[in-house]
Formats: sequence, C-alpha cells, structure tokens
Amino acid sequence: MTALGLLYPGHFAEDDYPRIEQLLGSDIRVDLVHTEPGEDARRVETLRGAGSAERLGAGMERLRLAGAETVVWASTSGGFVHGWQGAQDQVRTLARLAGMPASSTSFGFVHAARELGVRRVAVGATYPEEVTALFAEFLRAGGLEVTGTRSAGTGTAAEAARWGEEEVLALARGADDASAEAVLLPDTALHTAAHLGVLEKHLAKPVLTANQVTVWEGLRLADRRVNAPELGALFTREPIVQV
Repeated sequence: MTALGLLYPGHFAEDDYPRIEQLLGSDIRVDLVHTEPGEDARRVETLRGAGSAERLGAGMERLRLAGAETVVWASTSGGFVHGWQGAQDQVRTLARLAGMPASSTSFGFVHAARELGVRRVAVGATYPEEVTALFAEFLRAGGLEVTGTRSAGTGTAAEAARWGEEEVLALARGADDASAEAVLLPDTALHTAAHLGVLEKHLAKPVLTANQVTVWEGLRLADRRVNAPELGALFTREPIVQV
C-alpha cells in the first residue's frame, strides 16, 4: 500500500480526490487533511497566509497517524504566490514538519509538464488576472514557456467550486493556443477529475488540472507509476506499475 498525504485548504473540490483514488485502481490510498484557509478571498496577501508554516504544521500530525509516506500542499495559489524561491522554502519547511518527502501542487505542474515532455503551455485560471500572472511567472521560472493565459476572475474558491463541466471546458478552450503543447488549469477548488477525458478529447492535447497533478506529484515522490487512462495523458506514461 502506498499512502499519499495531502494538505487541502478548506472544503471546495475535495471530492475529486476519492474519485481519483478509485480511478487509480491499485494499492494507493489518498489521505486528505483540511487546513484552515482563512478568508476565502483571492488576494495575493490572503493566499500567502493560507500556506503559512503554522497552518501547514497543524495538519501534519493527522497525516503521520494515517501512515502517509509523502505529503503535498494541495493549493496551487498557496504555493506560487510566494515565487519560485519562496515556494521552495515552503516545501522545505513542510518536509521538515512532516519528516517525509514533500512538495506542492505548484511544483507538481512543472514536474508533470516535464514528464509529458512539453515546454510550451497555455494557462486557463479561475483566478483574477494578477494572481494568474504570478502563476505564469512561476512556470517560466521552472523553465516552461507560457504561450498565453486566460483569467476567469473568480473572487473566491467557493465560486470556482460551483463550476460544472460546461464552464471548465469553456475555460480550457478559451485558454488554448495553437502553439501550446498542453493546457494547464491550476485551481484545486475546481472540480476537474470527472472531466479529464472530455477536456483532452476536445482540445486534442494533454490537459493538466490541479487535483490530478496533486495526486500525481504525491506518487512521484513515492516513486510510483500508475496506468490510469481515465485520468488523462499524465497517467498513461511508461514505465507503468499496475497492481
């Protein structure tokens, strides 16, 4: 059994994770602990506070007791708003608090793009433009080329959590660029696990979404590869370990 630990701020699209766990169809367990998100407002300073050491540390004991082997901070914006160096410092602090390998969804996007062998990416974000711009800056610091961004401008995570397939697909289509090799949807408050097949079918290219990437990053830390085509191109890479 491989046990993945996720720290997830608040209660928005966390039901994506049991769905992903089921689709993995192997001896993988996804343990999720909710952290205190603070005010649900998509302002830079508010987002920085969501990933403080105090808030991350508060959930770690429960993950250790659950037997987690790796931990991922499952908030994209709660990582990249600190910049590349700040996000690295955040992950180092998390690893120290956890006593296990650690990462964040923000770094998961960079690692996932490298796994797929893509360099040029388009970004479709539910965030306000200033927050989306920080994500694009983070991706560039990770060596990716951002061909374009689209911001939906939602003011809260709760608003994004109410989106369905139609809105998610419209965001991805609006963000897509002919020169992009993949489309990235970075919000962990956005339900996407049920829509990955539709997204990749309509865009005819890999689509990386936050909750999908978060679980994949946890598996990467645990040195596990799983073939789960319903979770998109990211989960159909070789070599495959299938139980």
